[in-house]
Amino acid sequence: MKAYKVEVLVIDFDGLGAKGIISEMENVRYPNDCMFHSVKSIVEKDIGEWNDEHPLNNRATCDTEYRRIFEK
Repeated sequence: MKAYKVEVLVIDFDGLGAKGIISEMENVRYPNDCMFHSVKSIVEKDIGEWNDEHPLNNRATCDTEYRRIFEK
């Protein structure tokens, strides 16, 4: 499974890929157009097989795992 760093963490359950994630994030419409955003960069990493015990799926280990994956 892939995870993407766009200064938010996206777990890609549906296999959207980087372009699909950018499209979904940039094309969401908020009430009254209260926000405009444009993705400037995205980093893709393989996080292995997903399961309920994955460190990114646990509040106690998520931040540490995020740093391990993306700060290499």
